[in-house]
Amino acid sequence: MKKFFALLTFLSTWETNIHSAEAGMPQLDPEYWFSQIFWLIIVFITIYILISKIFIPKIKGSIDMREDKIRKDLEEAKTFKEQAELKLKEYNSLMETAKLDVKKITSKSRQKLNEDMQIKKEQIQKKIDAEISNAGIEIKKLKNDSFDKVNLISQDIVSNLVKDIFGEDLNKSSIEASVSQTIKEYERDKQK
Repeated sequence: MKKFFALLTFLSTWETNIHSAEAGMPQLDPEYWFSQIFWLIIVFITIYILISKIFIPKIKGSIDMREDKIRKDLEEAKTFKEQAELKLKEYNSLMETAKLDVKKITSKSRQKLNEDMQIKKEQIQKKIDAEISNAGIEIKKLKNDSFDKVNLISQDIVSNLVKDIFGEDLNKSSIEASVSQTIKEYERDKQK
């Protein structure tokens, strides 16, 4: 401001004859400089007061409000970030526990399935063993029954052959003895 007044004083005291004022430019004529400087000072002071007292406080208020809003937004963003990180940690821990639970459940299920399979295997094996023993008993029974039936059929055939060939009936006991003797010889030959 001091420089401005010094410049004004210098310009007002400077008396030089400028030829352009005569050519039609009154603002360069030193005779009008004081009125121009007066109005210049009034306009500048008015603009200065308007800017410093009205516009700058409004702009500063807007800037302060914006800074406050930005600060609040940053604080909210920070809290949201912290909450998001906590939720993420919570989610990760839940996922880990869920994975462990799934592993436990699957291992228990596999173990139970294996146990069930083992029990069913044992039950099936018992059924198979029972069927095999029943089949063996039935085979022995059929073998004995078939042996007796074969023996009776053989005796009947021998008796009919003897009757047809010789025309006489033989004694049943002799037929039984000869058939039994033949079967025993057959089995001996078979075992060799």
